[in-house]
Amino acid sequence: MSDWIVYSIGFTAQILFSGRLLLQWLLSEKNKKSVTPVLFWKLSLLASFLLFVYGYFREDFAIMFGQTLTYFIYIRNLQLQGQWQKLHLFFRIFLFIFPVLIVIYSFNNNEYDLHKLFNNNAIPLWLLLLGTIAQIVFTLRFVYQWIYSERKKESTLPLGFWILSLIGSSLILSYAIIRKDPVLLAGHLFGAVVYIRNIFLHRNELK
Repeated sequence: MSDWIVYSIGFTAQILFSGRLLLQWLLSEKNKKSVTPVLFWKLSLLASFLLFVYGYFREDFAIMFGQTLTYFIYIRNLQLQGQWQKLHLFFRIFLFIFPVLIVIYSFNNNEYDLHKLFNNNAIPLWLLLLGTIAQIVFTLRFVYQWIYSERKKESTLPLGFWILSLIGSSLILSYAIIRKDPVLLAGHLFGAVVYIRNIFLHRNELK
């Protein structure tokens, strides 16, 4: 597949990710507190789907790994908000099995093997480790958010979510700069601004 198509997929994903943050930010400013709109999770799921595909075509394990971990948390938050059940059954089944289908297809057609996955000439091992650690930290924000929401029995974005977002995003920015990945760079530069603002909004709520 040509580079411009692959990058178009990646930039579309990042535009959706940035769009969800912009929406959440504007609604939070309007309400003078950090809020979690339903559309935030719908855009997250669609963007994650596209970024997983982008990572697949870029043969970038760190991107695919990060999106796989958060993908199902987005679905769970839609369930908590009562929106998942409103989607067509076929669509729900497809979204659930999509990442698994990609992995099975890749291995069965010899497009991917473990040696190639972890020994990409364009990504030295130390950089792969940096990217993977960055994605793990970035993903922990949603693990934390998921646990917090399960306890509250409602989908919400707590202060810890935004702190972990800022830390993880900073690490991914470092990875993107070294990897020279314009898709990751563009998305996380904007995200950092929103993370910082939500931290301030949360702190104001606690006063």
